[in-house]
Amino acid sequence: MATAHRTVHEVTAGRNFERFARTGYVARGVLYVLMGILAVELAVGQASNRPNQEGALRLVAEQTFGRVLLVLIAVGLLGYTVLRFTQAFIGRTPEAGRHGAADRISAFASGCAYAIFFGLAITVLVGSAGSNNGGGAEKAPADILGMTGGRWIVLGAGVVFLGVAAYQGWMGARRRFLKYTKTERMSRVGLRNFTILGVVGHVARCVVFALVGTFLVRAAVEYDPKEAVGIDGALQRLQDHAYGTLALVAVAIGLIAFGVYSAVDARYRKI
Repeated sequence: MATAHRTVHEVTAGRNFERFARTGYVARGVLYVLMGILAVELAVGQASNRPNQEGALRLVAEQTFGRVLLVLIAVGLLGYTVLRFTQAFIGRTPEAGRHGAADRISAFASGCAYAIFFGLAITVLVGSAGSNNGGGAEKAPADILGMTGGRWIVLGAGVVFLGVAAYQGWMGARRRFLKYTKTERMSRVGLRNFTILGVVGHVARCVVFALVGTFLVRAAVEYDPKEAVGIDGALQRLQDHAYGTLALVAVAIGLIAFGVYSAVDARYRKI
């Protein structure tokens, strides 16, 4: 066990692991920028794909050399997944140091999410994903609600999303994300712009996750699967409210800001 533990630390301390992990932040940035663009398209009534992770990946696949780009994004998503699981299970990385219990739990949840996104990228790449209008986000809660105890599962998922939303809001409002970045290597102007991007981006993620969580909780309480939506459905419903288009554009800009923040963080993140 001691030898295995030492070997893992040697691997994570290597330059190859660091490069692999940093590609993950670039891939995450690309996803959020594209999701923001799709959300803007939704706001102006010209959405070509659903403004979620799958829609972003499909948008890439539709471009010239899209399959090559999609492979690169898939590699990056895998790198981010490996990094987050390393942080969760090993609890320590060379630059970031030792991770606390809360950070390890967050890393595990993030690793699970991005493992799904990696799988989705592979699915889109091989062309076996379902129709772009498939409504899978609504079908899953409907199936779960029909199971024994399904109502509590959906309710629990909603509470988790609301918790993540609160965490993202706290990270943005208190600028806690800066402690994970080598800000001392940035110029004064660079740090200011990076901070603005981080604050706006985290607040936008807070809004999106809060919307998803609210709809999931409502679906469980009202026993109505139509209330359960994913990110794309939450953004579509946001548009239905008064000043919804302006709010949707604001959230879209925030998602793009988070994408740019992630791409910049690929260089300066404490790995």
